[in-house]
Amino acid sequence: MTLTNRHDLERLGKHHRNMWRIRAFEEAAEAASKSGQVTGAVHLSIGQEGIASGVMANLRRDDMITSNHRGHGHTIAKGADVKAMMAELFGREGGSCGGKGGSMHIADFGVGMLGANGVVAAGLPIAAGAAHAVKLKGGDQVVVCFFGDGAANRGPFLEALNWAKIYDLPVLFVCEDNQFAATTRTATLTAGPGPSARAEALGIPAHGVDGNDVLQVDDLVGDLVRKIRSGAGPQFLHARTYRIKGHTAADAAGYRDAREVEAKKLDCPIGRCAALLREGGVDAVALAADEKAARDEIAAAVAFAAAQPWPDNREAYLDIQDVGAPSWS
Repeated sequence: MTLTNRHDLERLGKHHRNMWRIRAFEEAAEAASKSGQVTGAVHLSIGQEGIASGVMANLRRDDMITSNHRGHGHTIAKGADVKAMMAELFGREGGSCGGKGGSMHIADFGVGMLGANGVVAAGLPIAAGAAHAVKLKGGDQVVVCFFGDGAANRGPFLEALNWAKIYDLPVLFVCEDNQFAATTRTATLTAGPGPSARAEALGIPAHGVDGNDVLQVDDLVGDLVRKIRSGAGPQFLHARTYRIKGHTAADAAGYRDAREVEAKKLDCPIGRCAALLREGGVDAVALAADEKAARDEIAAAVAFAAAQPWPDNREAYLDIQDVGAPSWS
C-alpha cells in the first residue's frame, strides 16, 4: 500500500472508518454468540475488512452483490442498516429479514444485497442469474459475487463462471482467499495453480490483489467495474487475505499455529490503513475517534436488537411456499 496524494489520504480515512464499523460489528456479534444472545453459527470476517471496503467503494446503490456465510462485512459496506442487521442476528422483529435469516442469510434488497448464503458456492449462480437479468433488461448495473477459496472446488463455481462468460454478463467474481477451507488449509485440497487459473481456462480475465491493501483493492476494482459497466463481460478478482478468527465464533482454531495468527494480526488491513494515515499526518486522537465512533454505533445496534420483541408466531407461516407458484396462493 502506498500513499501518493491528498485524495489517497481522504480515501484511506473513509476506508479506516468503514473497516472499523465492520470490525466492531463482528466483535459484537462474536460476543453475542458466546453469551447466547445470538444462536446458530456466526462466521466472522475479522481480518478481511479491506476487501469488503475496497470493493464496495466502487459500487452504486443499484449495483448488486451476493455473499457467502461470512457476509456481515459485505452487507455493512454495501450500506445496510447495522441496527436491522444486528436484530436479524438476534432473531428479532426489525431484523433485515424479519429475524428469519440470521447471520448466514442476511439480505437487503434496498441496497442491492441479494443475500448471504450458508451453502458454499451457492451465491455464484445467483449472481450469474442477477447479471443475466441486468443484461436482458438493458441496464448498466454490475453484480459482484463474493465467495471463499474453498468454493472453487464446488460445482456451482464452474457452472456460474461458464454461464457468465458464454453470455458476457456484467459480473465481478471476487474470491476472498483466506487460506482456509473451514478448518483445513486450502492448499492441501485444491489441485493445480488455483482459482485464477480456473477462471482463465474459461476465458475470464483474472486479477490478483493483496486483499489487506485496501487502496490496492479500491484502485483495481475501480478499473474492473468500469470495464464491466462498459460491456467487457465478466472479470475475476483473486484477493489474498487471512481469517484471523476461527471458522465460526465457536471455533478456537487450534489447528493453526498461534504464532502465525499473531503475525497476521499485525498485518491486518485496519492496522496497515492506520499506519499510512499516521504517515500522512493524521494523529492518534483522530484514529482512536474512528474506532470509538464505530464501537458506539454498534453498541447502539446491540441495544436496539436486544430491546426488540420476538416475532409473532404467525410470522412463521408467512414468506413461505408449499406448492405451486407464489401467484397461486
